Amino acid sequence: MRSLSQLTDFYYKDLFPTLQELENRRKRVKLRVILSGVVLLIVDLMVFSFFRDNLDWLLFLNIAVGSFLYKFITHDYTQEFKERVIEPLIHFIDKDLRYMEDMHISESKFINSRLFTSTPDKIEGNDYIAGMIDGVKIELSDMHAQKRDKDSKGRSSWRTIFRGLFIITEFNKNFSGKTVVLPDSAQNSFGDLIGNWLQSHNINRDELIKMDDPEFEREFVVYGSDQIEARYILSHSLMKRLLSFKKKSGHKVYISFVYNNVYIAIEYGKDLFEPSVFNTLLDYKVAMDYLQTLHLAVSIRQELNIDQKIWSRV
Repeated sequence: MRSLSQLTDFYYKDLFPTLQELENRRKRVKLRVILSGVVLLIVDLMVFSFFRDNLDWLLFLNIAVGSFLYKFITHDYTQEFKERVIEPLIHFIDKDLRYMEDMHISESKFINSRLFTSTPDKIEGNDYIAGMIDGVKIELSDMHAQKRDKDSKGRSSWRTIFRGLFIITEFNKNFSGKTVVLPDSAQNSFGDLIGNWLQSHNINRDELIKMDDPEFEREFVVYGSDQIEARYILSHSLMKRLLSFKKKSGHKVYISFVYNNVYIAIEYGKDLFEPSVFNTLLDYKVAMDYLQTLHLAVSIRQELNIDQKIWSRV
């Protein structure tokens, strides 16, 4: 698999003519988005008096119309960017990887991960990548899982369960139990005493498993159906790598070991490979955001070193 430095060289050397062409297109699309925003603002001012007593409805209408217009105006540019930049980058990382822009990991696999206790009522996603890396299967995609909630008056609203990058890779072991590693929000929010009590009384999870790494315990909470197996899986070296991976990604990380699969969810809160029309494709920082995220995603096995020789398939 290619290194990040090789990926960066390919981006700037081999793809540069494409980037320049797309940059000119981006500027035209950006102008259309701005003009559409101005027109929407003028319409708002014209109809404001009719919505004076119902500003919530006006705000909702603006968000809905604005989102539709933005997606409509940027659709062709986004698709071309993915076809001419993202797809070549993925194939350059490893020729055995496949990229399907409109597909995503299935709902059943998302649920089988045991990472989230709420069953989603709606799952959307895109940018599906699948294939073999060093002889091991891996698949990943952007995912947005939502739950429909209703208030006391029967009004519906959508709550995000997860939005970000979802990754599945094989592990050289069929686990007898299930081990789930989650961001430790309870201790960080309420302190050790109350946080520990809340963690140990989480009725939606298996048994709380305390690890002997204080730094790991501050960042993650572990639940599992088998205490011995969970501690065997989460060796000191793997805990260190998980901590390092979380810092490198800069986002919340969820990981589970179920059967012979490792599920990893990284919460970005947005579609990762959607190009913003307000940021130039030629800016080094913007480019590195794409490249680092893409490389981090497909090199997850190497990052966590989860293919250790101590494991063998049984």
